[in-house]
Amino acid sequence: MRKPVRIVVVDDSLTIRAMIETLLERDCRFEVVGIARNGEEAIDLICSAKPDVVTLDVAMPGKDGMTILDEIMALEPCPVIMLSSLMREGAPIMADALDRGAAACFNKAMIARDAARFISLVKEVARSAAPAVRLAVAA
Repeated sequence: MRKPVRIVVVDDSLTIRAMIETLLERDCRFEVVGIARNGEEAIDLICSAKPDVVTLDVAMPGKDGMTILDEIMALEPCPVIMLSSLMREGAPIMADALDRGAAACFNKAMIARDAARFISLVKEVARSAAPAVRLAVAA
């Protein structure tokens, strides 16, 4: 059996963190290795846990998700799925997140309603990014 995809969840909302963790932990192919409430916790956790994928809220107090995304890409590059209720096809925030290095974006308001699509996206990001991440680490 393959090792589970290791995920760090970053969101200032306890409800959203719990919902994402519950959805991911239902699937034995995922392991939530850390949960952060803000940017400072996120960077420390990502550097120590070395996750395969990070889910990152855009709107948080203090450092926002875009700033944290920039820091992740500079310090500990890994696949990041940006979450926001503003994530809609053609939205400028989506283009900005992808330009800054996000692997994907998902409308946070749709996670509960479209859980299967969210889980598929996490799997796809983990699968497509894993070889590149391994090569970067080995080099």
